Amino acid sequence: MTFQFHALSPEPFAALFALDDDALHARGMRRVRATAPVGFPCRVSLADAEPGDTLVLVHHLHHDVPTPFRASGPVYVREGAVQARPTPGEVPAFLRVRVVSLRGYDAGGMMQQADVVDGGGIDAALAGLFANAAVAYVDVHSAKPGCFLCRATRA
Repeated sequence: MTFQFHALSPEPFAALFALDDDALHARGMRRVRATAPVGFPCRVSLADAEPGDTLVLVHHLHHDVPTPFRASGPVYVREGAVQARPTPGEVPAFLRVRVVSLRGYDAGGMMQQADVVDGGGIDAALAGLFANAAVAYVDVHSAKPGCFLCRATRA
């Protein structure tokens, strides 16, 4: 089963970088600088920010469905990030270095199946989830902090 990863669009976040820190704080957001090569995953570029890169940390509604599985949480977006467009079957490298939680949902937004895997096994785990005909898409989260990383669909 071939899959496709999807990044967030940069447009909703672009204007945030022009705000000063007080304005960001008033909105519950923070400007941060990456301090390590892993640990600041940008949801637009689907890559970890480089040390010294500027990001905004924002609360984001990533699973906007009318079910008990509606979900939101913190996401990093790197300043100037270009939206990643992985090819079908391509796994972004930032997923390979994490333990990830995979949450498979049906078309109505109800969870059907889930798994936790080391990023090196994400291909096989996605194939297993998409083998279930009821699974329409899979949301990928970092298993340790639990934050949303990206979405995968059938390609």
